[in-house]
Amino acid sequence: MSRVKDEIEKLRKEIEHHNYCYYVLDNPQISDFEYDNLFKRLVELEEKYPEYKSPYSPTQRVGATPLDKFEKVEHAIPMLSLSNAFNQNDILDFHSRISKLIIDELIEYVVEPKIDGLAVELIYENNIFVRGATRGDGITGEDVTQNLKTIKSVPLVLDNDDYKFEIFEVRGEVFLNKEQFIKINEERKKENLPLFANPRNCAAGSLRQLNPSETAKRNLNIFLYGKGRIVGAEIETQWEFLNILKKLKFNVNPLIKKFDNIKDVIEYCQYLEKIRDSLPYEIDGAVIKVNSFKQQEKLGNVARFPRWAIAYKFREAEEITKLLDVKVQVGRTGILTPVAILEPVNIKGVVISRATLHNFDEIKQKDIKIGDFVYVKRAGDVIPEVIGPVRERRKGNEKDIIVPDRCPVCGSKIFREEGEVNFRCISGLSCPAQITGRIKHFVSKNCMNISGLGDRIVELLVEKDLIKDVADIYYLKFDDIVSLEGFAEKSALNLIESINSSKKNSLWRLINGLGIRYVGEEISKLLAKYFKELNKLIIADIGEVEKAIYKQDIKGSRKSLKIAENILKFFKEEHNLNVIEKLKNAGVNFVEYELTENNSIQPLNGFTFVLTGSLKNFSRSEAKKLIEQLGGKVVSAVSGKVNYVVAGESPGSKYEKAKNIGITILDEKEFLEMLNKHH
Repeated sequence: MSRVKDEIEKLRKEIEHHNYCYYVLDNPQISDFEYDNLFKRLVELEEKYPEYKSPYSPTQRVGATPLDKFEKVEHAIPMLSLSNAFNQNDILDFHSRISKLIIDELIEYVVEPKIDGLAVELIYENNIFVRGATRGDGITGEDVTQNLKTIKSVPLVLDNDDYKFEIFEVRGEVFLNKEQFIKINEERKKENLPLFANPRNCAAGSLRQLNPSETAKRNLNIFLYGKGRIVGAEIETQWEFLNILKKLKFNVNPLIKKFDNIKDVIEYCQYLEKIRDSLPYEIDGAVIKVNSFKQQEKLGNVARFPRWAIAYKFREAEEITKLLDVKVQVGRTGILTPVAILEPVNIKGVVISRATLHNFDEIKQKDIKIGDFVYVKRAGDVIPEVIGPVRERRKGNEKDIIVPDRCPVCGSKIFREEGEVNFRCISGLSCPAQITGRIKHFVSKNCMNISGLGDRIVELLVEKDLIKDVADIYYLKFDDIVSLEGFAEKSALNLIESINSSKKNSLWRLINGLGIRYVGEEISKLLAKYFKELNKLIIADIGEVEKAIYKQDIKGSRKSLKIAENILKFFKEEHNLNVIEKLKNAGVNFVEYELTENNSIQPLNGFTFVLTGSLKNFSRSEAKKLIEQLGGKVVSAVSGKVNYVVAGESPGSKYEKAKNIGITILDEKEFLEMLNKHH
């Protein structure tokens, strides 16, 4: 058996070596086919001999159970922010301040490209990666260990005989290559999803995915550069630390350099600014650090910033052009976004003719007018943005930008809630700008649950002008569907049957499907239970609607009032009422079913459940539905009011909390027995 164990260990080291060559050195030594065969062999051995499985194996980089939330992690040494330098004089002032405190000693500096990404800390105990966290507020971050494991340039084990660390904390920046960022946005565009503004936002969003397998799809990378707490070695300088990182096979930026005079530091910062566009990743500046750790300690910190380091910020590329007009776009959720129509201008090799104005409050604050000459930049070097007007070039004939009183797409009223910056179109059910997203929501599993109407089919139906609102689904004919690409007679008949079956759904599903803001599954059930009929809800006053929500579920009148206001706005809009009338005429159920003698017994009435971990026999939503059919209630958080916690595989923190406060925990077998007993 030792032969098998030896082979497994050898394969792990070999695979991690090739990960290092490919992802860090950018110098692969074997083909993808050979690498895949090594990986496949390791998977086979670990499956056959599970006693040799290890959480630090390269096979475990992806596959962790999705989290319910991120746990908080306190940094042993705070991750401080850096003060900024914007020009040569700021750097000279920084050097002057240091020279007054470090007298008669050589001052060396290390200059590092400032990666535009997300700061993190990796923690190793006895050379094994045990935890990773975001910077957060500098004192406390979020535990993103499983997501960091998906980054193949992160070593899971520090395999070097010269260094044995009891504790080794290293800091760095998670980032996304420009090419990968473009690829992700192209995919999102195809799926009609909002685009990421820049690689940094995409990297941050990817690292904060609750499901590590989703993070893995983004192909994140990381550069390491900073020292946290270290037990097991004495390190004297930043330059020495960076060289140790290289020996430990961390990904260290090759552009980092050391200098012994401030003139060379300034010249190198200017050089990095010149080459920034040619790099495969985004940098937005350069970080200058005093090299000696003893000198760093002597200099100390001031407020939230270290005295021994500064960030030289690059100037964002901007140009001046004329604002010709403003068009208002309507997003999938009804948000109105003003877009500047510009006289075309070239910014860093890209011709810009449209740019975001964000919202109407920002237009007012910046005092931007149609006809103005304006400063334009590419925010994060990606999204064009109007910075502000060139007031000295005004001629007096510029026009104010007016907030429209109607949706520019469908003509419905617009509104803005108190405390919000965005105006919205109230007509969610028939506004063409919103219709595709609204229909996808309407037919989804937790709404009308129409099987066979997937996202692509909905898009085809809208493209072919066969449906213009959610009610049109119920007027589709067999010939309409069978004419679509990929549909045969049988699949077309199945879809027609599924659509007809959905007419009999419970009222709460219809309410949820309408897509009223703040009204999800739980609120829909409360409204259906209270009003019994959709027509009664439509004509209800705000007090009655708020009572329906507040009385049964919502704690605190502010939240229930906000929901009630949105419900009334929705049912006052004529476009929405027209679609609802079409649904009624199509035969869609508008009444909540009353319990009969056969289904009136609800043995789990009064019992509250929490679901955690992965269940084998059904999904969480299916388990939730079964509990609710028997009168039980399912909530997301463990508290003293919960009666049972149903724990599947890899249950996480909810399981531990339930144990600590003495809540009854059911495994899947016990849960099934409970359901079978009462069905």
